[in-house]
Amino acid sequence: MTNKCEQAKELFLNGYNCAQAVFCTFAKELDIDKETALKLSACFGGGLGRQREVCGAVSAMCMALSLKYAPKDPTNHAEKAKFYARVQEICQEFKKENGSIICRELLGLSEGPSSPIPQERTAQYYAKRPCADKVKNAAEILEKYLQENKII
Repeated sequence: MTNKCEQAKELFLNGYNCAQAVFCTFAKELDIDKETALKLSACFGGGLGRQREVCGAVSAMCMALSLKYAPKDPTNHAEKAKFYARVQEICQEFKKENGSIICRELLGLSEGPSSPIPQERTAQYYAKRPCADKVKNAAEILEKYLQENKII
């Protein structure tokens, strides 16, 4: 287990949402300060503002790839395709390891949108939620990808 994985999990356990925990762990490698990283990733928690759509940890991985690989020329379709393939690759890896990239499916919920009010982070909350482990796994996938592609 890498230090980055533990760092991401620890951030989550200290109250940051899933997206913030992953994205902020890589802030230095992404050439972004922690405060900006926290602000940019805040809306992705709980599957985009607790709507239970794409897992925030997965969104954070994709945001990181955007900062490193997003094409600058919107008309360069070859570069867009290459970038989208990178995004699909890390999403598929997360899905392979976790069964889904959808928050509600990872949580075993039947419905998507839920209350915008976040739940209090208690021992019971952490005991019934797989989120800390999903955050840890997302950080592991992202770190491996960045290392293999000589980004970190």
